[in-house]
Amino acid sequence: MSSAFPITGGEYAFAARTLGRSTGFALFALGLLGGVLTVAVIALGTGDYLGVVWGSLGGKRTGLAVIALASLVAVLGIRLDAWVTGVFLAVELAAIAVLAWLGLVHVEQPVSTLWTAHALGEGNILVGASAGLVVSFAATALFAYNGYGTAVYFAEETRQVSSIGKVVMWSLGITVVAECLPLVAVLLGTPSTSELMAAPSPMNYFLLERGGDARNTVVSLGIAIAIVNAVIAIMLQVGRLLYSSARDRAWSDVVGRPPAAVHPRLRTPVLATLVMGGAAIVVAWLVPLDTLILATGANLVVLYIFVAVSALYGRIRGTTAHATYRMPAWPWVPLGVIGVMAYVLYESIDADRRPVGIAVAMVAAGYLYYYAYLHPRRGHRWTMPDPVRDATDPAMR
Repeated sequence: MSSAFPITGGEYAFAARTLGRSTGFALFALGLLGGVLTVAVIALGTGDYLGVVWGSLGGKRTGLAVIALASLVAVLGIRLDAWVTGVFLAVELAAIAVLAWLGLVHVEQPVSTLWTAHALGEGNILVGASAGLVVSFAATALFAYNGYGTAVYFAEETRQVSSIGKVVMWSLGITVVAECLPLVAVLLGTPSTSELMAAPSPMNYFLLERGGDARNTVVSLGIAIAIVNAVIAIMLQVGRLLYSSARDRAWSDVVGRPPAAVHPRLRTPVLATLVMGGAAIVVAWLVPLDTLILATGANLVVLYIFVAVSALYGRIRGTTAHATYRMPAWPWVPLGVIGVMAYVLYESIDADRRPVGIAVAMVAAGYLYYYAYLHPRRGHRWTMPDPVRDATDPAMR
């Protein structure tokens, strides 16, 4: 889908072109909520690790400060942002390597730990976890891997944009390896699976047990840097999401013109980025972390269903025929995603219907806004730019 429509806006941009403008705006509303929730969730984890380095840095205030800092960094030029995130990524990979090494040289748990589902019972005793419970948490697990598709949000600032589909797939592959390797190492190398699961900060527990105070401090700092890096990357994305909707004239001129502006020197959507940063700070401040995590996971499940339907319908209608990347095993891949996500959605509702209700309500609000305001003005509101023109437009470079 990114290869067919390499446009800032990502999922909503290609959903609008395959499923219709109304669905595109509904997906935009979902993505806008998801972006704010994601920034808040990730940033609030910073205090857990910086608190190890310096006790006074623990807590929610550190997460709020990280969002503010990331928002300011995200308005800088894209080349400088790429340099900053690249340096942080190197530190992040070093921390991952240390975690993996500490686990793999101290293997104590059986390999079956990796596929045996456990939950904590009374007295922190491990008990078997039902299939339904595991599937309901798949929504949260999906959040851990999500983000590889963000590359399309920078398509209009990218040379050789025809390769964007391959960039997305490479990002997914690297993400899976970089996250699974340390996770597998920690699960196999922990002295106690029950104590690992019961710990308020499992990675800190593992580092203290296997590496001691010094390594715990150093690696915790690396993990904190990784979190800051992730928040900067997502702020870059969500700022461009709001900018894209304003450029597409989704709002009245009074509301939409300011966030549609690109800074003449920085070539970034400064106001749109700062607005999204402010929204994330408010959400992180007011909403409990557990609620944020569950709501983010449910948001992604609904989003993936829309993406899969877009991929299925786009090929059927021929609207993606011009794409430089072709999905192998079509239509089984999108059909499989729809089936699996529908089951995850069912189990998530059975466990707690509120997060799914929030996601569905946001989609409904998107449809309502479209038909109440945009559809009557469809000749000059929520206009869809030409993909080929946008892919070569130097306006934001």
